[in-house]
Amino acid sequence: MELPDSRSRLAWWVVALVFGAVTAWVLLTYIGTFVLGLFLYYVARPAYRRFRSQFRPSIAAATALLALAVPVVLLMGYTLAIAAQELTRLQRTVDLGPLADQVEPYVNVSEVVKNPATLLQNPDVVDAGQLIAEGALGYVPIVGTALINLFLALAVAFYLLRDGARLGRWVEETFHDQQEFLPVYLREVDKDLGSVYFGNILNAIAIAVVAAFVYTALNLFAPAGGIPYPALVAVLAGAASLIPVVGMKLVYVPLAVGLFARAALGGDPLWFPAVFVAATVVFVDFIPDLVLRPYVSGRNLHVGLVMIAYVIGPLLFGWYGLFLGPLLLVVVYHFARLILPVLIAGGDVDSMPRSVDTGSTEESPEGSDADDAVDGDLA
Repeated sequence: MELPDSRSRLAWWVVALVFGAVTAWVLLTYIGTFVLGLFLYYVARPAYRRFRSQFRPSIAAATALLALAVPVVLLMGYTLAIAAQELTRLQRTVDLGPLADQVEPYVNVSEVVKNPATLLQNPDVVDAGQLIAEGALGYVPIVGTALINLFLALAVAFYLLRDGARLGRWVEETFHDQQEFLPVYLREVDKDLGSVYFGNILNAIAIAVVAAFVYTALNLFAPAGGIPYPALVAVLAGAASLIPVVGMKLVYVPLAVGLFARAALGGDPLWFPAVFVAATVVFVDFIPDLVLRPYVSGRNLHVGLVMIAYVIGPLLFGWYGLFLGPLLLVVVYHFARLILPVLIAGGDVDSMPRSVDTGSTEESPEGSDADDAVDGDLA
C-alpha cells in the first residue's frame, strides 16, 4: 500500500532531519579539524589556481597543499610548542592567572619538540633527529591523534580544492531561490573568508614563525641575557599584527627599549639591541607585510570586528577559535548586511547594497577565479 504524497514527503523529511542531525553531530565533534581544513583550503587556493592550468585537478590540489598548507601547519605547530615551553618557564617567576589554565592542556605535548637553539647548537643532523624522536616517543598517543586530525584537515582542504566548484553548484541548485540571494551571499562570504584566512591569519603566522627563528638565531650571538623568551615574544608579535595601525610595534618597540636600557645600565655593547631592531624591522615587519599586504587590503569587514573575532574566538572555543571566530563573523556579518535588510523591507536581489556585485557574467581580474567564488566553494 502506497502512502499518500503528504505522508510520504513527511516521512522523507523525518529521514532528512535525522541525517542532518547526524551530520551536525559529526561536524561539531570534529569542528576544529573542519575549520582547520577550511583555513588550509584558503591558504592553498591561490597556488592551486595557478597549478591547475598545468596539472590535473587532483595533482594541482596535492601540489598546492604540499607547497603551502603543510609547511604552514608544521611551522605554526612548532613555533607554538616552543612558545608554550617558554610560557611554562615564565610562569615560575610570574603569576599568569587564567592564561596558565588555558595553556596547561598543551604544555605536555609541547615537550615533543626541541627549541631551535638546541638544534642549531647540534650540527649533527642524526643527533638532532634523535632528539626529536626521543621527545615524540614519549607522547605517541597524543602525537598520533594530532596527526590523524591533521590528515583529516588536509583531506577536507584537498577535496574542497578539487571538488569545491561542484559542491557550490550542488548547493545553489538544491537550495535555489528565485530571487538569487544565495549566489550573491556566497560570493561575498567567499571573498572575505579569503581575505581573513589567507591575508590576516597567514600574515600573523608568518610573522610569528619568522620572528621565532630570527630571535633564536640572534640569541646565539647575543651578550649575556639576549632576547628573553624569543619564541614567546615571536608569538606575541604575530598576534599583535592583527591589531590595526600599531600592530606588532606594540611588542618589539617596548622590548627594544628594554634591551637598550639593559645594555646601557649594564655596560654591555649596544650593537645587539641595534641589530635586534634592524632584523625585526626588515625580516619580521617589512618583508611579510610587503608579501601579504595585497591579500589583507580591500576587505569589507570592519577592522575592529575582525580584531574582536580573533580575541573572542580562542577564548570561547579553544585553539580552533582562531579560525572559527572569523568564520562566524563573516557569515553573520554578510547575512546582516545583505539578506536581513531585504527580508525586513521586502524586495529582490537588486535591492541589495550597491557595493555588492550581484552579477555573474562579469569577468574578474583573475579570470576563472570568479567562477570558483560564484560556485560557492564554501568558498
